Amino acid sequence: MEVPIQTADIFKILSKGQFISSNSSDKIIRNLYTVMEDDYHFENLYAYFTNINFVLEKGDEYFYFSRPETRVDLEKKIEKAFEWIDILDFFKTFDNAFTAGYRFTSADILVRINTDAELEAKLDSLKKHTDKIKHQDILDKILKKLIDDTFIELENEITHQFKILTSFKYLEQLILAINIPDEVKDEIPE
Repeated sequence: MEVPIQTADIFKILSKGQFISSNSSDKIIRNLYTVMEDDYHFENLYAYFTNINFVLEKGDEYFYFSRPETRVDLEKKIEKAFEWIDILDFFKTFDNAFTAGYRFTSADILVRINTDAELEAKLDSLKKHTDKIKHQDILDKILKKLIDDTFIELENEITHQFKILTSFKYLEQLILAINIPDEVKDEIPE
């Protein structure tokens, strides 16, 4: 099995729980994506990483690692999923077009919060995930999480413009995968 020379760089990024997205502004990340996109390289990388207990996953224009989960890890993942649901709900309330390729500034969001009570309430509900009180601080902490997890990147440091990466589709697909059967939709939780 022949793995590409970029294997160590790929592992360094993915093993941190980050993504390699096709639309990254970082040329190195785009080049790694191109290497991984090749079927021959993907198959060899998949086999190589499987041997060290990492599963190379391919999403819609992004790559990431998954691993076999223990029950404790699964519970932590579910808690993290609830957090991502709240975050995604906030940004989709800001703009339903908030998806891969979308560009925005935190100032855009803060201006909308002043005129949109629903958006303000959703930002306030994110306090539980950030331990912050002020709107600017909550938003900054959420944006930092999105950057750290490689769902967005700061595209322009001067204007503080952010770009949503294709890995954001992972979060959207996570939400779409939640299926609530019709027979329990109208039940009132106890």
